[in-house]
Amino acid sequence: MTHTLQPSSPEATPAPETTDIPAAPAPAGAPASSAASGSKVPAARVPAALKRRIPKYSDLAPLMQFKKPEFSKDARLKRASTIWELRDIAKRRTPQAPFDYTDGAAEGEITLRRAREAFLDIEFRPGILRNVSTIDLSTEILGKPSRLPVGIAPTGFTRMMQSEGEYAGSQAAEAAGIPYTLSTMGTASIEDVAAAAPNGRNWFQLYLWTDRDRSLELIERAAKAGNDTLMVTVDTAVAGARLRDVRNGMTIPPALTLKTVLDASYRPAWWFNFLTHEPLTFASLSRYTGTVADLINSMFDPTLTFEDLDWLRETWKGKLVVKGIQTVEDARRVVDHGADGVILSNHGGRQLDRAPIPFHLLPEVKEAFTRDNADAAIMLDTGIMSGADIVAALALGADFTLIGRAYLYGLMAGGRAGVDRTLQILEKDMARTMALLGTSRISELTPDHVRLLGK
Repeated sequence: MTHTLQPSSPEATPAPETTDIPAAPAPAGAPASSAASGSKVPAARVPAALKRRIPKYSDLAPLMQFKKPEFSKDARLKRASTIWELRDIAKRRTPQAPFDYTDGAAEGEITLRRAREAFLDIEFRPGILRNVSTIDLSTEILGKPSRLPVGIAPTGFTRMMQSEGEYAGSQAAEAAGIPYTLSTMGTASIEDVAAAAPNGRNWFQLYLWTDRDRSLELIERAAKAGNDTLMVTVDTAVAGARLRDVRNGMTIPPALTLKTVLDASYRPAWWFNFLTHEPLTFASLSRYTGTVADLINSMFDPTLTFEDLDWLRETWKGKLVVKGIQTVEDARRVVDHGADGVILSNHGGRQLDRAPIPFHLLPEVKEAFTRDNADAAIMLDTGIMSGADIVAALALGADFTLIGRAYLYGLMAGGRAGVDRTLQILEKDMARTMALLGTSRISELTPDHVRLLGK
């Protein structure tokens, strides 16, 4: 028999549908019950959301948001959310020889590969339940503020990568509130770069030449143009074996061979810009024609010693930093000879292959400086491809970082706008990484936030 309960009020829930289910036989001797003759239980009801139906236009309309394809430079750069994606754009838009000059390194490129892997082979160790509603990425380097803990490193032949060259880099750095470093081998003069970014913080990178009078002339020009820091590079006694350049027949300026003409056919915008702007000139050289290696070997002094650093310290009245430090001992010695800071660098892997990795050297140098009560700044370059890399370096003891290739990828991808995009990507990376670590200021980063895997 089926029993139906009548609702006691209009709001009462109707009785669920029921279905007959045969009752199981009662065990021998068991008392009789209503279950012995079968009972009814509610049938499973299919939820409305799972029933198939023809979709309504009102349901589809919010999903149909087709956008007109955009092919402008701004749209192209906006789609790039990592430095690697900027590199992909740069490779498509730049002839092989200039791109490989930026992208490549010495010999088997082992050093560059290891430098990048060093940043991957870490484990971040976040703290939780911290107030990270506001992230402050500002810092102080060599006595002055920087809005971000990263600056632009010196790069040679920069207008060869893209016609805006050093002007794009210095202006982007000025807008971002960070230092910009002009190379001795830069393709814009000290004075022109200072004029292009009059409110920026400009540094000058010096290669000491065999001709000391020419070096002194550069130092005086840098000081007169308002550069507050001199960065002397000490890891180029001779040129490294940059095999990509050898294979590409890389010369300064680029030569119009059959290979380069064919390459240009796929990248007409680069060649149009190159051929319709002022020919490449250098911050410190008269016009030069030949290979990069020949230029380095003919101009730079392989007899440099620490006594030359003493001469620089006496000559230059601003901040003095030494770039190319690859051992703890040399870091301590240059500070003893008057350096205000050191840059742990292996020249982006472009000189000695299998050289020490700056990121691995960093904790040892930090420990040595702490033990010596040295207040010299510790900076680092080589291998940085994300804001997380920068945060890791700061946590392990760096006061500041520098980017070279990452900036040039942006430059090749889109000129000044591409450099801006590089810095935007890095800033966003850094802010997100710090928030997820539970830190709101750079001063809160400690070695406890990073563990080197395998150590």
